[in-house]
Amino acid sequence: MSEKTLTRMDLSEAVFREVGLSRNESAQLVESVLGYVSDALVEGETVKISSFGTFSVRDKAARVGRNPKTGEEVPISPRRVLTFRPSQIMKERVAAGNKR
Repeated sequence: MSEKTLTRMDLSEAVFREVGLSRNESAQLVESVLGYVSDALVEGETVKISSFGTFSVRDKAARVGRNPKTGEEVPISPRRVLTFRPSQIMKERVAAGNKR
């Protein structure tokens, strides 16, 4: 598996090449989209990107966990977690990529 990570700079460079905006405008566009997605998730909205997947926030209740090293019970506080569910199209694309 590749150790490469896709970064904001990579995304803005792709927008620059594909769309033809200036590098600065491309970076602003990527920041704007990511900010909009983040703000929606903070508000508790679900973000669905067609042919890609769905991001949602889930509330997890308080529970008792266990330290795997010592076996000691530890309380885990309630929290909000971000979940991502890929679309069927994305799953198929990723699976097809493994066959190369």
